[in-house]
Formats: sequence, structure tokens, C-alpha cells
Amino acid sequence: MNIFNNLKSRIYVALEAMMAAGELPSGLALDRVTVEPPRDSAHGDAATNAAMVLSKPAGMKPRDLAEKLRVRLDALDFVTETSVDGPGFLNMRLDDTIWRAQVAGILRHGTNFGDSTLGQGKQVNVEYVSANPTGPLTAGHARGAVVGDALANLLQKAGYAVCKEYYINDAGNQVATLARSTYLRYLEALGEGPADIPEGFYPGEYLKDVGKALADRDGGKWKGRDEAEWLEPIRNFAIDSLMEEIRTDLKALGVEQTVFSSERKLVEAGKVEAVLATLTEAGHVYTGVLEPPKGKTPEDWEPRPQTLFRATAFGDDVDRPLKKSDGSWTYFANDIAYHLDKFERGFATMIDIWGADHGGYIKRMQAAVKAVTGGKGALDVKTCQLVHMFDNGKPVRMSKRAGTFVTLRDVIEAVGKDVVRFIMLTRRNDQTLEFDFAKVTEQSRDNPVFYVQYAHARAHSVLRHAAEALSGQALDDASLAIADLTRLDDPAELALMKRLAGWPRLVESAAEAHEPHRVAFYLQELAAEFHALWNKGRDEASLRFIIAEDEAVTLARMALVRAVAVTIASGLQVMGVVPAEEM
Repeated sequence: MNIFNNLKSRIYVALEAMMAAGELPSGLALDRVTVEPPRDSAHGDAATNAAMVLSKPAGMKPRDLAEKLRVRLDALDFVTETSVDGPGFLNMRLDDTIWRAQVAGILRHGTNFGDSTLGQGKQVNVEYVSANPTGPLTAGHARGAVVGDALANLLQKAGYAVCKEYYINDAGNQVATLARSTYLRYLEALGEGPADIPEGFYPGEYLKDVGKALADRDGGKWKGRDEAEWLEPIRNFAIDSLMEEIRTDLKALGVEQTVFSSERKLVEAGKVEAVLATLTEAGHVYTGVLEPPKGKTPEDWEPRPQTLFRATAFGDDVDRPLKKSDGSWTYFANDIAYHLDKFERGFATMIDIWGADHGGYIKRMQAAVKAVTGGKGALDVKTCQLVHMFDNGKPVRMSKRAGTFVTLRDVIEAVGKDVVRFIMLTRRNDQTLEFDFAKVTEQSRDNPVFYVQYAHARAHSVLRHAAEALSGQALDDASLAIADLTRLDDPAELALMKRLAGWPRLVESAAEAHEPHRVAFYLQELAAEFHALWNKGRDEASLRFIIAEDEAVTLARMALVRAVAVTIASGLQVMGVVPAEEM
């Protein structure tokens, strides 16, 4: 249960009672009222901005309104203290029974603790990775894969119906180049390949396997034939082969998307022509001449009439071309059709995870979504900044197999998928991330993966020791949930319980903001408080988790320890990481 939402509903009741009693004007909108933990815990357990946001429409000074609301909140049985601070913030301190009840609730709900109905089953499409099928996934792709997958898990926990999608960019010049590159490797497998790969082709060693597989299947069938005969079948073979490899690598990372959409099939089905006809009919497409791009001199620029989307009418900086000089559709035109396809499949809310190099593409795509959906669709784009790979502080730049980059498979094989997934969420997606193979596997508190996993393993170790010390005493979750939790009264124990109680709120706020990294941050804070309490017990015997001569306090502390383990497991589940029970 999100206790802050519960408290907000009680504040709504109090404000409505004030309106009914004439203490406030009737009909005040309460949607901007929030309840959250204050930045400084010394101010209390919860704070509301009600007086700040309602003072102007109520025609009152914020502090005067806060004082009136304070009288109502003082009457609530679980509010022990209130204060009005600053310009009108109302701070509250809650009874300790609230926090102890959260511990019992965690034990009853297990890793479902934090599940929310916030999303109310609303459909959301999360599209991520979507790498061109021209080579293996890189370490950079790992970040987008983890961010997208964790965000999808987070939204599901918050009550949304989520579709995990991969968009296969299998149309255009890049896949034609892939086909030609594969043909060279095919000839090489037949003993007739060139000594060097020509410039502009894909040189990676990974295409040797594809070329050999094609030669094994078709023998010399394509040798000596015109490109027009082999280009399409070899393109299809190469795409299928590399997509199978991509799926395998994603599965090794714990990512299994439910939908794979093909750009080529979209184009072949006439979806691009259809959506452009609709935009044209609505007056959003015209023929015009664009201004030269910034930095171009007149000699570099050839003004020419182009088919343009009126993107500026929907928030973009300039209008955007829909056709190339040869008359074919731009990638942008194809992407408009693809996003309309998602909308027509029932996804009014779309989230795309892109690489940092696509930042300049965001405004035009959001403008297009507004146009093609009549304002009913919304697109949020999360860009993932670069991942710099190191080993003991030295840059790692090359994979033997890929030739020019570190592959996702290299990283997983080196450190394991759980380490990869956790580390990729230790920074905001829009911040550069450093991944050091040595540091992410070291056993120290400076390594967030180890620190959180060790907290979970430590909790299980404590519970195993308790089972030995309390022989015959039931320590299952149901039994611990009815322990006498009033024995948990030390400030450090209460602080830990308050941190646990913040998990449901964290789930909802992170889901609303589309920020899965908040889960990793929360788990690190929770682990730090748990380790601190364990260390405090080493210094003060009365605070040890297990006190053999006091079964009641031991059971209460086992309930708290188990609640920590469950909440960490719940968070790791969102991140797609398996919790460790021993280390």
C-alpha cells in the first residue's frame, strides 16, 4: 500500500469537509495537491503542498489555509504531530504503527509488494533496441535493451498493460549493403572471395558465419549471377540469420520482446502511401523549399522543391522532407507509418528508447505522432547516452569477432547478465555511463551490484542463523507477519521501516516519470540502511538481529530482515536481476 496516496485521500476528505463547512470556497480543484516525504526527514514523515496550490483560488494566504487544514489533520488517529513551515508547507509526523504495519504487509504480499493499480490496465507500447539487423548487438545496445526492458517491467508492476516491441529496420540502403557484404563472404566460403573487403561494405568477421551458412544451404547457386537475381534472397537470408543472433543475445540478457515489427513489410503493405495520403488530405503535406541547414554555405546548398511535412504546426523547429531526391520515401516517412501502426493497434501511449545520436529526431517524430493520431497519441522518447568500456581503467574498444566494437555477447560472457543489467541502471539514461569490467565484479561497497546483492544474501544468512538459534520456531512469512512488531522501536529500525514503506511510492513515481534507474537508486539506499543496522548491532549487543534469550525481539527483527529481503527481491525483479541468497 502506498501510504502517501492513502494520506492524500484523507487530506482530500479534509479539504472537501472544509469546503462543505464554508471554510474554503466550494469547487476547488484538488488535482495539484501532493503528499510526499519532506526533503529533510527532521521535518516529519510526510508533507503536503495543499495550502500552497489552493491559496490563490481560495483567496487566502498559504499559511492561513495551512493552519485551518492542520486542525483537521490533527484529528486523524495516525497523525501524531503537524507543523506549518516556510511559506505554507504542512508537515506531518505519523504514528509508528503505520511503519510496523508496512512490515507485516510486505510479508503478506511477498514480491508483489509495491504492485499498483495506477495504470488501470492502460495499454503502453515500449519499443527498444531496434538495432539495424546488419551486425551483432554492441555494448551500447545493451544499455537501451536494459532501460527498455526494466521500464516495461516497471510499468507492468504499476498496473499498465505493456507490449515489449522491437522494430526491425530491414528496408533501405543499409540492408542492401548487408546483402552485398554477405555475398562477398558467400563467395569467400566457396573459395572465391576477394582478398580485401571494399570500402563501404560491412567488414566484420561475423558475416563469415552468415556467408558460410548460405554456402552450406545453397552451394554455388548464386555464383556468377546478376545482382538483381541474388540481392533480395541473400538480403532476406542475412537479415533472418542476424535477427536470430540478436534474439539469442537478447535472451542471454534476459530480454524477450513479444512483438517484432518489420519496416519492409510495412512499406510493402502500402502503409507509407496510406498515411501520407491522409496527412496530405488534412493539409499537413505540401511542396516547398527548405532553408539551407545551419553551417552550410550557398555553394554547398541546392534549393529544390520537396515534399514536406508541416512539422512546425505540431511543435517542431522546421518542416521535414518526406521524399528523397530519387523519389523514394525518407526514413522519417516510414517511421510515421510505423507509429501510426502502433496507434492503430491500440497504443495511444508509446515509449521509444533510442541511442544518443538520435536526439535531433525526437521533435519531428513527436510532431508526426500528434498529426497522424489527431492529438490522441503521445510519444515519449528516452535517449541512452554512450557506454564507455574499461578494464582496470584502460579503455576496451575492440571485439575479435566484430572487429571494431565490443559486442553485447562479449560483455555478458565476461561478467554475467545480472551485472550488466544492474550497472546499466546505475545512471540516468541521459548520462554517460562508464562500465569497468574489473570494478563491476569486485566485492566492495563501491560496487552497487555487490552491495545490493550482498544485502539480500546477508538477510538470508541471518534468517538461516535464526532458524538454528530458534530451533522449532516457525520463521515463514505468515508466522513472522504476526510477530510482536512493537519490539522494533530503535530509531535505526524505524528509519529502515520507513525506507521499506517508500517502495510502493517509488514504483508509482518512477513509472509515471518513465525512469527505471530510480529503482536501482532506491535499492542502493535500502541496502545501505540495512547494512548500517547490521553494523550497529555489532557495536551494540542489544541491537543484534538474533538475541537467543529474547525470542520475541528476535522474531520481530526477523520479520524486518525478511521484509528487507522481499523488497530487494521485488526491486531486482523489476530490474530483471536474480537476487542472490549466498555470496
